[in-house]
Amino acid sequence: MRALGELSETRYWIYLLLLPSLVMILLVIAYPTLYGMAISFREMRLTRPGLGGWVGFKHYAEMWSDPVFWIALKNTVVWVTAAVVLELALGLLAATALNRDLPGTKVFAVLILLPYFLPNVVAGHMWALLLDPRLGVINDLLVRAGILQTYKAWFADPNTALAATVLVEAWHGFPFFALLLLAGLKSIPEDLYKAAAVDGAGISAQLRLITLPMLKTVIAAAVILRVIGLVNSPDLLLILTGGGPGDATQVLSLYAFQTAYKEFNFGYASALSVVMFVILMIFAAAYIRLSRITKGEGDD
Repeated sequence: MRALGELSETRYWIYLLLLPSLVMILLVIAYPTLYGMAISFREMRLTRPGLGGWVGFKHYAEMWSDPVFWIALKNTVVWVTAAVVLELALGLLAATALNRDLPGTKVFAVLILLPYFLPNVVAGHMWALLLDPRLGVINDLLVRAGILQTYKAWFADPNTALAATVLVEAWHGFPFFALLLLAGLKSIPEDLYKAAAVDGAGISAQLRLITLPMLKTVIAAAVILRVIGLVNSPDLLLILTGGGPGDATQVLSLYAFQTAYKEFNFGYASALSVVMFVILMIFAAAYIRLSRITKGEGDD
């Protein structure tokens, strides 16, 4: 007890208090991550346990000549970029509307946030029924409006499958941006808008000169978090298309999942996951750096 009392008077006491959290982080985050990376250099197939062993960069070399990998990489870029752009635009529009405190805003807020509260499984099955080629309500409305001649299998057509899943994802994920951007809008002083209005700045000028620059930090954090979530979450695509038709909606996370739990090839699936991890790290570093450069130029 005397030694513990003397230790509490030194700067090492804070490290002792942080030790339980550090051990938990190492066990829950660091060890699984490093172990997953190690598996990518091994041959690990549950259907053929005799193949186990160190194979070095074999999986990464196979990935280079794997046509499905390149299709999944391209689809991942399209999927993530389109979804983030749509979600950011819809989230900014919704946050701006909620920030005006008009009559009925609370009801509007509940309706906006409702999609985000739905689990991905529920949202996926709901939209699968809404866009069903035989019984879908949306198909029926489009046919009655004369936009379509016949019911369309949106998720079975390679030309529309990826776009349809992007729209579903945008509907499900835009409240995430709305929540964060609304919090950011609440922190912007109203006097800035009043002064801009006095100087003759319209709504578009206020958005460009005040709102977006003041929300730059929030937007950067929201985009990075959303990109990470989209890259690592194949559940909506798994429910709606399963990566099909063909490989029209195949993305890296879904490809890794199917490789691990359908083919039981955990070594190759781990290599795919490592590539996703590296891509996300490069994107996050580049996006943060670009945001800081843009902010510095705007301040000058």
